[in-house]
Amino acid sequence: MQIIQSIQNRIYTIRGERVMLDFDLAALYEVETRVLNQSVKRNLKRFPEDFMFQLTVFEWQTLSSQIVMMETNNNSTSQSEVLALPKNRTDKYLPYAFTEQGVAMLSGILNSDKAINTNIAIMRAFIEVRKVLLQQTDMREQLREIKERMGEHDTQLNQIYDAMENLLDEKAAQRKWDDRQRIGFDQ
Repeated sequence: MQIIQSIQNRIYTIRGERVMLDFDLAALYEVETRVLNQSVKRNLKRFPEDFMFQLTVFEWQTLSSQIVMMETNNNSTSQSEVLALPKNRTDKYLPYAFTEQGVAMLSGILNSDKAINTNIAIMRAFIEVRKVLLQQTDMREQLREIKERMGEHDTQLNQIYDAMENLLDEKAAQRKWDDRQRIGFDQ
């Protein structure tokens, strides 16, 4: 379970896609980043843009600053090890981002036992992330329904309040009529 948590910490949202970066994947597969990227380049037909894309300078700078902020805010050494940035990464060599399908495709080009086991763990981590997102979506839907019901109840309560007010006004008017001083002859 700890490996899945470690992998989940390496899943980022970039361009609206949940992705993993090449250096994180290389660390998980226990290979050098350049070796991973060379394998991908030799099999480039397997990685269309919806499976893999290279980050822009802006995306990389934004993401790396967020990761550094996470490292400084979290005192846990295991967390900072998980999110450690590669020291030699420059704007010249921007990281590649792999979508869930791209990670699955990596299993076809990296054929060691470690790669297979890591890929299984990564797929499980993506599934866990998806479950959490579905639960959040379900909660949002439930909150929306509750809000709508509350709005309906507010309308109904206002109608009840108005009806009670009208009854009280009628009762007060009746009491005034019954309690009025009679004029005329008493028998």
